[in-house]
Amino acid sequence: MLLHVHHDSGQEERLAVALDLARAHQAHITCVQVTPFNSYVIGDPFGGLYASSQLLGALQAHDAEERERIEHRLKNEGASWDWAHVDGNPADALVSCGRLADVLILSRQNKGQDDAAEPLPIVADVAVHARAPVLVVPPGTTCFIADNPVLIAWNGSIEAAHSLRLTLSFLRLATEVHITIASSGSDFPSTDASRYLARHGIASQLHEWPAEGRTIAQALSDAARDLGASSLVMGAYGHSRLRETVLGGVTRELLSDTSVPLLLAH
Repeated sequence: MLLHVHHDSGQEERLAVALDLARAHQAHITCVQVTPFNSYVIGDPFGGLYASSQLLGALQAHDAEERERIEHRLKNEGASWDWAHVDGNPADALVSCGRLADVLILSRQNKGQDDAAEPLPIVADVAVHARAPVLVVPPGTTCFIADNPVLIAWNGSIEAAHSLRLTLSFLRLATEVHITIASSGSDFPSTDASRYLARHGIASQLHEWPAEGRTIAQALSDAARDLGASSLVMGAYGHSRLRETVLGGVTRELLSDTSVPLLLAH
């Protein structure tokens, strides 16, 4: 699994989730720390680009301090791990480093509710381009119980099917797997997901979860809470990112305020 390392308000939560997952799946953690070029490169009116050596030195010292802190924690946890440091665009770097990852662990933003630095707003870019599911950790998450129930948001789309295929290892550990259609009068082939999981030896329960005046995102959040789900598995950005930005969308809304960890695949 790939763990995004960045000094922000979600770092301890990401680390706690990664350690819980590593224990549950006997997995290896690759810590990827990215220093963005645009943090220390400045331009001039004539189109030139220059690196501020003073700022660069401060960032490198800060990164080294964060690495030492997290490595010390990992050494005391008995986990299998390694470390990679990359300079560049954070989203691009994580997608590139995660080419052979089974899951990428990131945080959603906290809308300025914490005095600490916000997690970087990169979840959408990573989720769209990564070839593995992205586990989005919401604020306040202290652990990840792998054998708790899991909720699957199913609408028959390619993205939903992709999320199902990529999260089989998560679903096999869950005590219960719930498949939820969060809309009324759906024409989607709701039984296809159950049939697919059964062929992989995973039992599931199918639910209709009418919106009843709620948005689909709100209905899914309510379903996850009521069913005690440890995570919500769903396809990310069934519509274009531009359309979701302008008109809104389920992925965008859940990334804004969900309290349940999201497993996203595009």
